[in-house]
Amino acid sequence: MTEQPDRSEADDFDGIVEAETSRDPDLAVIEAGSRTLRTHGGVPQGEAVPARPADPEVDAALRAVETELAGRWGETKLEPSVRRIAALMDVLGEPQRAYPTIHITGTNGKTSTARMIEALLGAFELRTGRYTSPHVQSITERISLDGLPIPAERFIETYEDIKPYVEMVDAKEEFRLSFFEVLTGMAYAAFADAPVDVAVVEVGMGGTWDATNVIDAGVAVVTPIDLDHTDRLGNTPAEIAVEKSGIIKQGATVILAQQPVDAAQVMLKKAVETDATVAREGMEFGIVGREVAVGGQLLTLRGLGGEYEEVFLPLYGAHQAHNAAVALAAVEAFFGVGSQQAGPLDIDTVRKAFASVVSPGRLEVVRRSPTVVLDAAHNPAGARATADGLTEAFGFSRLIGVVAASADKDVKGLLEAFEPVFAEIVVTANTSSRSMDVDELAALAVEVFGDERVVVEPRLDDAIEAAITLAEEEDEYAGAGVLVTGSVFTVGDARLLLKRG
Repeated sequence: MTEQPDRSEADDFDGIVEAETSRDPDLAVIEAGSRTLRTHGGVPQGEAVPARPADPEVDAALRAVETELAGRWGETKLEPSVRRIAALMDVLGEPQRAYPTIHITGTNGKTSTARMIEALLGAFELRTGRYTSPHVQSITERISLDGLPIPAERFIETYEDIKPYVEMVDAKEEFRLSFFEVLTGMAYAAFADAPVDVAVVEVGMGGTWDATNVIDAGVAVVTPIDLDHTDRLGNTPAEIAVEKSGIIKQGATVILAQQPVDAAQVMLKKAVETDATVAREGMEFGIVGREVAVGGQLLTLRGLGGEYEEVFLPLYGAHQAHNAAVALAAVEAFFGVGSQQAGPLDIDTVRKAFASVVSPGRLEVVRRSPTVVLDAAHNPAGARATADGLTEAFGFSRLIGVVAASADKDVKGLLEAFEPVFAEIVVTANTSSRSMDVDELAALAVEVFGDERVVVEPRLDDAIEAAITLAEEEDEYAGAGVLVTGSVFTVGDARLLLKRG
């Protein structure tokens, strides 16, 4: 039998729940029809962002695959159907049904949460497959086995293996399979071929009609929902939640991060309809304690099976602590904690797993003197979390921002989120075709920051150099830093420039 916490511990947790949770009491009406999950009572990762293949022949073959994929519909083009990907799975022999899955949706935090889940499962000696998007630097990052991106040679082989079947489906459909659909097929095929014990799958966009949604995941994870891709998913958190709730399947367990009330209502309603079990952050699990530590933070987490103390997470920001709580609950649910078994997972294994987590391009330090940090924030909610994390973990005396954003995002909202923490901003562009025109970005930045705080540099390398010069220009600002942000593409480009990856 699990040892119950003493009353003081329970009171502490109740206090934290009350302080951190802002939910409408009326949600109880919806929750009355659902079951909530309560209990009675990694493998260290290598380089997460691979360089180009050293072998010229392999590099040329990989570039050929990338070119073929790039000739398809881009991954931001969404058709409300999984017909084509379902047809591909059918001719491939349904590889996605060869292993259990954990499916992750939400607006922000999906990739970091997926990496944490992967590390935890690996630490418990399960062979894992992880599918995430977009990539920071190399397309091979999107498909991982045992915590590492698949080698370029295997990526190429997987593509060549499924290519005849892709062409077969293309010939029968009105539109060819998209870039993202083909990559999804590759991931599911690679996981079956490995074979993996469990796959961790991040949606590309939304949920119901996302190409990944041909799996019946036993655990559905919903990270915080906010406004993003509003032209495709909806204009309110509730509308977006309707699309994202599509990953919740009959009888699944739903791990629900803290949500806006209207989004939570949608998710809980879907849980009722599918007879799903729900575990909510701030209710069934959450953060009990959090301290800033050298190189990251030290956490005490309340999981579905009990408390986990002194968990070191080598990532910065309160948002990453929340991601950790969600990831832990997801893995507990996968192992049946709270339903089939009581008590927590082995604490030493959990600590080892979290200590191994890396999340490239998420408050990632790539240079010192001055400190240069990369972060892939690309919407206002993500920018606010990044700004808070920077303020808490680094305490820069002066922060210079380098921003290149995608034109289809809420760029003004992103700039407004960073305005309180940037002393000056250098606006620029990245190599993506979606990058906002520098002059347009500069005009928005002047609206938000004023003309005197905005510097324009069309090339990213010049922009980073200008920001470093601004950070170094006066001795009194010895504690100055630089943040490069605005898009995953920006971070990938900067990483190549600064780390020579």
